[in-house]
Amino acid sequence: MTRQSDPVVSVEIDGEIAVIRLDRPGRLNAFTHQMSEEIIAAFDATDADDAVRAVVITGNGRAFCAGADLAAGGDTFVTETSGEVPPDIGGRTTLRIFRSTKPVVAAINGPAAGVGVTMTLPADIRIASETAKFGFIFTARGLVPEACSSWFLPRLVGVGTALEWLIGARMVPVTEAHERGLVREVVAPEQVLPRAIEAARELVAGTSPVSVALTRAMLWRMLGAADPIDAHRAESVGIYLRGRSADVREGVDAFLTKRRPEFPDRVSDGLPDLFAETDPAG
Repeated sequence: MTRQSDPVVSVEIDGEIAVIRLDRPGRLNAFTHQMSEEIIAAFDATDADDAVRAVVITGNGRAFCAGADLAAGGDTFVTETSGEVPPDIGGRTTLRIFRSTKPVVAAINGPAAGVGVTMTLPADIRIASETAKFGFIFTARGLVPEACSSWFLPRLVGVGTALEWLIGARMVPVTEAHERGLVREVVAPEQVLPRAIEAARELVAGTSPVSVALTRAMLWRMLGAADPIDAHRAESVGIYLRGRSADVREGVDAFLTKRRPEFPDRVSDGLPDLFAETDPAG
């Protein structure tokens, strides 16, 4: 994939919301190694900034992301290696979004194909423009699904729809994506980003940043759990640790005194491990 020198991702702050923009509009925000690195760096920065409560990711121009930059032609996906299989850069990017300690809203402002759609799958909410369409086009390029989409997509839309979209490799219209649960809302093009920012604010208003980060991790982690006892163990650790926290004291007092809470705990101080081996009474 092509490398550039100028930045291809920008970050702006709108109050408590960080907006990450893919910024190669002349190439329909086609994905490159540099874009992957800059997205990862942007999420590192938003995680480290306690003033940021949620993240919106969008594209500049008429597309969200056209997928991998194919400037190298048939060699686009050839990677030099010393023998070990190199990690998929789309997967590294998607996993970084997945591990965000802040909620993520994807504002899909136009067409999204390949990694351009699969990178949105770990977002908590996807809001799409009426001009959007989605291309899970891997088999039509001789590839297989990437960016962890074989894990995420069936969990979002069901295995039947995932098989249909991934095997068939057709462009999925936004109306179908909405009907099958890939996107939560479809809005006019000029409303995509404002609505995504509004949805992000709704997610975090009046909530504990640490509790939000832990809840997001718990729900994703439990999708792969074999038994509800796994959830019981993690929740027991969480209730025990958070029950002794300053956040809980503040949250309860704010409720009883009918005021807005001001939670003192910070994500940047580190999150407790809810998934350590424990054996609470059932």
